[in-house]
Amino acid sequence: MEWLVDASAVVGLGWYVVLWALALLGCWTARTRYRTRPHSPLASADDAPGVSILRPLKGLDTNLYENLESTFTQEYPHFEILLSVADEHDQALAIVRDLIAKYPHVNARIITGEETVGVNPKVNNLVRSYREAAHDILWVIDSNISVAPGTLARSVDILTRSPSQNSPGRRIALVHHVPFAIVHENCLGAAVEQAFLNTNHARMYLAINTVAIESCVVGKSNLYRRSDLERVDGSLKPKPANVDSFTRKCGLSAFGSFLAEDNMIASALWHELDLRHDLSCDTANNAIGKMSLADYVWRRVRWIRVRKQMVLAATLAEPFTECFVASSIAAASLRHLFAVSPWIFFPIHLVAWLWVDFDVCESLAGHPVPSGIRWRFIGAWFIRELLALPIFFLAIFGNEVVWRGERYQVMQAGRVTSTPRRVSYPRKWLRWATTVDHTNEYKPLATDQLHLKNAIPPLMNQVLHYHD
Repeated sequence: MEWLVDASAVVGLGWYVVLWALALLGCWTARTRYRTRPHSPLASADDAPGVSILRPLKGLDTNLYENLESTFTQEYPHFEILLSVADEHDQALAIVRDLIAKYPHVNARIITGEETVGVNPKVNNLVRSYREAAHDILWVIDSNISVAPGTLARSVDILTRSPSQNSPGRRIALVHHVPFAIVHENCLGAAVEQAFLNTNHARMYLAINTVAIESCVVGKSNLYRRSDLERVDGSLKPKPANVDSFTRKCGLSAFGSFLAEDNMIASALWHELDLRHDLSCDTANNAIGKMSLADYVWRRVRWIRVRKQMVLAATLAEPFTECFVASSIAAASLRHLFAVSPWIFFPIHLVAWLWVDFDVCESLAGHPVPSGIRWRFIGAWFIRELLALPIFFLAIFGNEVVWRGERYQVMQAGRVTSTPRRVSYPRKWLRWATTVDHTNEYKPLATDQLHLKNAIPPLMNQVLHYHD
C-alpha cells in the first residue's frame, strides 16, 4: 500500500502545480489584457457595422440610470438601443424615457410586452427585441451592468476580425466581458460576493478562456450575430452547413427552457457551429448593493446546481480548486514526499494565493484596492474561501433553485421547469439575513462619476443596490 500513498501524494502535488499554473495564467491575462485599453478605429469609422443593443428590464434595478446611460454614451457611430419590459407599467420606464429625452440623437426605443417561449423570464422579455432588431450584430447586456464608452467599438473589432487572426483559426462568434463587482453598501454578503467575483471567479474565468479548450461564458454582457443564433437549437450537436434551420426550433426562443440561457447560447455556438469566443479588454461592471450573507449563499447554491446539470465533471472538480482544499492536498503531499511542515507551507501558500487574487482584482480595476477598505476586503476574501466547501455540499445534494422568488427544478442539460407557488429562501438559519432591506430603492451616482472615458469606474465608491 505504500506505493499507493506515494502515487496519491505525487498526484496531489501535480494537481497543486496545475492549479498554480492556471492561477498565474489568469493573473498574467488580467495584467496584459486589462491594464491598457486601446482606442478602436471603429469608434469613428463611417463603415462600422450596425449593432442592436438589447437591454431587458424589470423594475428599478441597481443604479439603473447610470447602467443604461453607459450604453447611450458609447463611442460608436452606428447603433440602436432596444429597451424591453414585460409590463407597460414597469417602474423602469420612467428612467428609460428620461434617458431617451436626454440623448435625442441616439436611436433608442422601448419594446413593451413579452412572449412566453419558455420558463426563463429574461428570454421571454427579449424575444420581441431580438426579432425587431435592425442589425445582425446583437449586444445583450443585463440591466445591472455598466460599461466604459469604448466597449462596443473594441468588442466589434474582435467579433469582425478575420478567422486567420484568431489563435484557433476559427471565426469568433461571441465576444464577452468578465464581470467586475462594484459595491459601496456596508453589507457582509455584498462584500463576500465582490471578493468572489473580483478574485477567484475572475482568475479562473480568465485562465479558462485563455486556454480556450471549452466554452466558458457568463451572460452579463455578450455580443453575437443573430444569423449565427438562428442556426443553433441548444442540442450541442454539430450542425452541417446545409441543414435547414426551419425544420427545427432555433434562435433565441430555443433557449427559453434554460435558466442559464447565456451559457447555453455560447456552448451552442461553440459545439454546434464549431465557432469560438473571445474576451475584450473591457469589464462588465456589475452593481452589487444590499446583499445579505444568506443571499450570497443561496445565489452560489443556485448556480452550482445549474452547472451540475450542465457540466457535472467540472462541477465535481470545483472544491479541489479552492484555496483551503488545494492547500490541504498540497500540504499532505509535501509532508509525505519531502517532510515539509504544514506550519511552514500554509502561511506561504495563503500569502501567495491572496497576492495573486489581489493582483487580478487590481488589474481589472485599473488601480490598487483602496487602503481604507483593504482589510475589509481581505476579511471578505477569507469568509468566501471558508464558505466555499460548505456551500458546495449544500448545493450538490439537490436540484431545486429559487430565482426572483420563483422555484425551479433543474433538469438534465440545465433545462428547468417552474412550480406555480412563490417561495422565499430558507434563511432562518442565518439570523442576520432578515436585517437587510431588499426594497428596489434607486440612488444615483455622484455627478463626477458619470461619463467616464474608456476607464474602469473606481473599485468601491459607487452607491449600489442589490440586483440578482
